[in-house]
Amino acid sequence: MIRDSKFKKMLRHIRIRKKISGTAARPRMCVNFTANNMYVQFIDDDAAVTLAAESTLSKDFKALNLKRNVEAAAALGKLAAEKAVAAGISTVVFDRCGAKYHGRIKALADAAREAGLKF
Repeated sequence: MIRDSKFKKMLRHIRIRKKISGTAARPRMCVNFTANNMYVQFIDDDAAVTLAAESTLSKDFKALNLKRNVEAAAALGKLAAEKAVAAGISTVVFDRCGAKYHGRIKALADAAREAGLKF
């Protein structure tokens, strides 16, 4: 079997999701990156509902005029954390969706911590 990067990411994602789950008291902060955009969702897995979400497609982020790089990820983390705090979310479980914890993922997580989220 060929072990390419997509397959390895899928294995990491399965391994992570076996261990974590979001609740109403401590939702799952799901971070997903595509080639063009970045997405952050706060999910209650018990009720299967998204409590808050932020992405690079939102008006607040587009007003910043940033590219899709580490600085943009940090700005998105700050915006997402502010939106979560406004929705009454203070602690979360971090789900990186199989991505390695460095670069944009790390910048987003650090910015969210600085903006008031605990995880």
